[in-house]
Amino acid sequence: MMASRAPRTPRLRAALRLGRERWLLVAAAALLALALADPGVPMERARFDHVVVLDVTQSMNVTDAQIDGQPVSRLAFAKEALRETLLKLPCGSKVGWAIFTEYRSLLLFAPIDVCANLVELRASLAHIDSRMAWSGNSEVAKGLHSAIGIARELADKPTLVFVTDGQEAPPLSPRFRPAFDDKPGEVPGLIVGVGDLVASPIPKSDPTGRPLGFWRADEVMQVDPRSRGRGGSVASETMVDGPGSAAAGPMLGATPGTEHLSALRQDYLQLLASERGMVFHRLQSRERFMEALMSPALARPVTVRASARPVLAGLALCLLLARYVLPWLRRPMRNVGTQTS
Repeated sequence: MMASRAPRTPRLRAALRLGRERWLLVAAAALLALALADPGVPMERARFDHVVVLDVTQSMNVTDAQIDGQPVSRLAFAKEALRETLLKLPCGSKVGWAIFTEYRSLLLFAPIDVCANLVELRASLAHIDSRMAWSGNSEVAKGLHSAIGIARELADKPTLVFVTDGQEAPPLSPRFRPAFDDKPGEVPGLIVGVGDLVASPIPKSDPTGRPLGFWRADEVMQVDPRSRGRGGSVASETMVDGPGSAAAGPMLGATPGTEHLSALRQDYLQLLASERGMVFHRLQSRERFMEALMSPALARPVTVRASARPVLAGLALCLLLARYVLPWLRRPMRNVGTQTS
């Protein structure tokens, strides 16, 4: 009986091996069929929805920033950081552009998908410059209030990214700060400060962008006109609300006498951010800026349909490899066993 069973053992092993190989092929075919059908898997992912407001007033043309070691304007530096960030935002995120000048912000277009409209977003960003400004004034607090209103009225309720150097022109006195009804935190977002802390001359240009040198002290309003008060009947008399009175108070980040120079008004922007329930971020590197724009506090969890095709195709490939690799691995072991016996 031992002799009769021995010949059947190799046949049985071969049949079992053939059966396993067939099942591997069947399983791989089934996985490939599922991969072609591409069943969706619901997953929760972070998405970002920003409306970005760029200050296009002339102080943003001050060249106190650098890109790859070359001096560039504040506006150019901010645009390059935004251009790079578009590549990092996950698909499904949306970005829209707006500009600020004078006392209000103007929406160019509402946020659109960054992956489906990357070319359009980059092209439109490249054409934003100071020639779009319709006034030389730069009333930052009013412009921020206007930008908050834009973000609040948009259907998708995007977060606000307000990019500016914070220079109020004309200068603003604390006694005459505009009062707004903005609710802190109603529109979350960032106030992004651009520029050096050391003041530099402000380039002057005509409406077409042709450079005309730099602004001089006698060409720029150095004090908030409302802080000048009323003239007294006697030349040496100071009225209670005049610029020399205690009631006038210090200027908000202003530098009377040197308002023709410009530096980042960081303390003032931090004050505006704290009052509006926003976060202040000083733009110094593209990497840190990307992190700020993709902060978890600004993310919106969205349930999306994730494709299972890569996973299913990978499993099918593993089964096919197992079908051909496992027999090859067993062959040397049988040869070694035969030689030693």
